[in-house]
Amino acid sequence: MAEMEAEVVFKKDTISKLLSSSFKEDKTKLSGDAALLVAEILRVFVQEAAVRSQKQAESEDCDQVDIEHFEKILPQLLLDF
Repeated sequence: MAEMEAEVVFKKDTISKLLSSSFKEDKTKLSGDAALLVAEILRVFVQEAAVRSQKQAESEDCDQVDIEHFEKILPQLLLDF
């Protein structure tokens, strides 16, 4: 079975809307560069979570990654970021 690598991509507009919705003041603005930076950080975070979950599943001799594997790696992942 050939391995497929899919690139994780987050749209700049989606990130901007999510961040803007959490601002308390209407005058607060988000630059395009800041949105791109947050999207890149989110991409790295998701990619790292997928890799760690896969390693956890392999260590338990599982063929498939389940939510339980993700839940096991999540505390350490959050501490690392």
